[in-house]
Amino acid sequence: MTSRALGVLDAFDAEHPRLTLSQVAERSGTPLTTAHRLLAELAAWGALARRPDGRYEIGRKLWDLGLLAPVQLELRQVASPFLLDVHTATRDTVHLAVRDGTKALYVERISGRESVPVVSQVGSRLPLHATGVGKVLLASAPDDVVEQALAQATRQTRHTVVDRRLLTRELAEVRRRGLARTAEEMSLGAASVAVPVTVDRPAGPVVVAALGIVVPAHRRDVGRLSPVLQVAARGIGRALRGSEQFR
Repeated sequence: MTSRALGVLDAFDAEHPRLTLSQVAERSGTPLTTAHRLLAELAAWGALARRPDGRYEIGRKLWDLGLLAPVQLELRQVASPFLLDVHTATRDTVHLAVRDGTKALYVERISGRESVPVVSQVGSRLPLHATGVGKVLLASAPDDVVEQALAQATRQTRHTVVDRRLLTRELAEVRRRGLARTAEEMSLGAASVAVPVTVDRPAGPVVVAALGIVVPAHRRDVGRLSPVLQVAARGIGRALRGSEQFR
């Protein structure tokens, strides 16, 4: 029964945040009557919430529990002031992401009314090969992860780089420069710059996250954003040295 309940919760994702009973049953492979019972139990506990239109969405209880995850609790708390500094200086959308398999998991985002619209949200997972923060994380990932990500690379827009040779060269350049840039690869009209957040360890520096900024694609001063990001990333890295999670 636990696995079925988890299967029901797994039916929800960034593309399907609100689902009807029949959609939950179909996406989770659960019989309709069983899905109905599980949805009622999960809603009563607070894991799900039932909207006035009858559809279900993730409830407050799961959000509260999610905030206790170490990647949220420690990394967000340490990094948030630095993200705010970058946003204050640029007025653009600022992202902090970590790698989750072949996806970039967005753990923090700060944006404003002047920021270009983006598809990312806190908690969303986007392809590593198509985002600035994702390319930074992929450039430091183990070889098997890189291989899997390159094999799975698909177009998100007509500008997304999916050619294996081009991506391989691009990742090598990211490692060399400590900087990734994209132009309308994830969202039309948006460009991004991202840098690694590293923590010094006895065996050498380790990339633990990526810090990025998203700006309108027509901006001509994108290259000037990297120093601002690098200063903030170094500050986050220094602040993380005392964290048990990142030692």
